[in-house]
Order: sequence, then C-alpha cells, then structure tokens
Amino acid sequence: MRTSTPARVGQYTALLAYLVFLAFPFLWLVSTAFKPPRELGSLHPTWIPEDPTLANFRQAFDEQPLLHAALNSLLAALAAAVVAVLIATPMAYVVTRRRTRLAKAVTGWVVVSQAFPFVLLIIPLFLVLKNLRLINSVPGLVLVYVVWALPFALWMLAGYVRAVPPELEEAAAVDGAGRVRTLVSVTVPLLAPGIVATALFAFITAWNEFFFALVLLKTPEKQTLPVILTHFIGAEGVADLGPLAAAAFLATLPSLVVFALIQRRITGGMLTGAVKS
Repeated sequence: MRTSTPARVGQYTALLAYLVFLAFPFLWLVSTAFKPPRELGSLHPTWIPEDPTLANFRQAFDEQPLLHAALNSLLAALAAAVVAVLIATPMAYVVTRRRTRLAKAVTGWVVVSQAFPFVLLIIPLFLVLKNLRLINSVPGLVLVYVVWALPFALWMLAGYVRAVPPELEEAAAVDGAGRVRTLVSVTVPLLAPGIVATALFAFITAWNEFFFALVLLKTPEKQTLPVILTHFIGAEGVADLGPLAAAAFLATLPSLVVFALIQRRITGGMLTGAVKS
C-alpha cells in the first residue's frame, strides 16, 4: 500500500524537525566553544562566531587536567564494556537456551533491576567498595559500571541469542561439539553485531556517567572527564562558559567517533544475520 504524497511530506517534515531538535544542543555547544568572551556576553547571539578563536580550548587545558581525566574515562569505559560483554554473553546463552524457572526468574529480575534509581544503590555500593578498599580508584569505578551495565547487556544479548536458529547448534552437537565449543564456534560469531552493539552501549554509558564517579572519586587525578567538567562552574554557580563549552565539546567527540566507526558494521551485521538460516 503506497503512502500518499501529503503523508510522505508530513513524515519527512517530522523527521527533519526531530533531527533539528537533536542537533540543536550540539551545534550550539560547538558555536559557543569557538566564541570569544565578547560574543559570549552579547545580547544578540549568533550561530556562527564572528571572530572564532581557540582561546577557550587553551584555557580549558590550562585550568583543568582534561587529558588525564579523559584517560581515566577511557580506561573505565573500555574495561567496563569488555568485562560486561564477557560476562553477559554466556549468561544470555544459558538464560535463553535453558528455559527453566531459574532462567525466567533471572530474566524478570533483570527487567525489575532497571527501575532502581542511582540514589538507592549508591550507599550499598559505597560500603562494598569501602570494604574492598576500592574507594577513590578507577578499578572500583569499573566494578560499579559493570554491575550497572550488566542487566541491560544481558537483556540485550538475550534477544540476539533468540534470533540464532537452534538448528545450527543442534547440527554442531551432532558433529560432536560440546556446549562451550558450540557457543564459541557457532553462536558467538552470529552474535557479533549484538556483541558490538552491547559493548557500544556499555562504553557510552560509562563514558558519560557522572553520579557514581562524583561520589566514589575524590582526588582530581582519579576523576573522570564528566566530573572535571563541573570544575568550570564557580562556587556561586557562575559558569566559565567558553572553556566549559570547549571541554564539553571535546568530551562528546569520543562517543560520536566510536559510533560513527562501527554503526555500519552493526547495521550490516544485523541485516546479514536476519537472512541466515
């Protein structure tokens, strides 16, 4: 059934409006990052800086340890993504293929755990990390990120496991492959798009996370990039807008670059997996 021309125009208009809505904050952030102080205080701001400058970036690097904080964020995000995927992949396989009451209970608990707010978890997590002597450490933060990302990673990968035809695993079993060999040689290669998408989710979530890092990391040399950004705001709540925009712009780049590099692989792999039998 063909879509009428007015309906198609309405769809494209709605899509364009949605894209503008999503792009507006980022474009304004980029514009602000390159504006000199005179334009930042103007009563009639413009989209394109009249006198673009890199002074905000230099000031941001001079005032705060952005590179060190970015390294902390990168290490925490990468470690959390890798560990979460390594744990969630076999768990998703067992939960999906073993249709027992325990598997159903685990799946239900995963769904319910997503409703827990951060504030409810921070005190127990703080006490556990204190007993483990992991307060104010990047490994302790990685542990928290893995615990937080694992339920959604498990739920996400379980959907990909269900899409894998069981007949492929049965054929491998007939050829003499055990459960572990079947998972590694047959199921995991077909789960590659899902594993990449799950790792991307865990990475971006950890890279942008602020609350846990703020509570658990105390010294500046251990803090992540989102926490360092708060240092551009004074005690009276007045923000140093230029350097803050420059630092925030740099903080958003890794997520955009990572997604741009692998989004074609995710889409292509999903389409390929959809026609396999």
